[in-house]
Amino acid sequence: MAKSDKTKSSLPVEPVDPERFLRLDNQLCFPLYAASRLVTRLYQPLLEPLGLTYPQYIVLLILWEDAPCTVSHIGQRAQLATNTLTPLLKRLELMDVIERTRATDDERVVNITLTRKGKSLKVKCACIPEQLFRRAGYPLEQSIALKQQLDALLKHLQHTPDQNE
Repeated sequence: MAKSDKTKSSLPVEPVDPERFLRLDNQLCFPLYAASRLVTRLYQPLLEPLGLTYPQYIVLLILWEDAPCTVSHIGQRAQLATNTLTPLLKRLELMDVIERTRATDDERVVNITLTRKGKSLKVKCACIPEQLFRRAGYPLEQSIALKQQLDALLKHLQHTPDQNE
């Protein structure tokens, strides 16, 4: 028997306890899900006067940093599939916030640029992060630490085998 086999077989195996592992209070996914929904709800009254939804705001944040860029670039940064992103981009185009154009060398590639209106929204949205932070009332130091932990978690999850399929 090889050393690794010996080590493997000598490890104690604890039976799975469904009463412990299947409790909602013990799930990582639920507080992440609930917090995401509640934070998104805090954004709503700030974005509504501008005619924006939270996903549109995320796309605009990306474009204000990276435009012009491709739809696939936006999808990667926003972690959205093309079938979710395309209707969102069409709506932003109808609002005259972005322009979509096909690349001349490869028609499968769609480039996104901001219009004058899209660029001017950046100034109107500049106060949103501070307003959101104030509304949430969560301490700055804890917010920074939580953001760092979530970034690390996202990076880890993006490299799990299920995410690469």
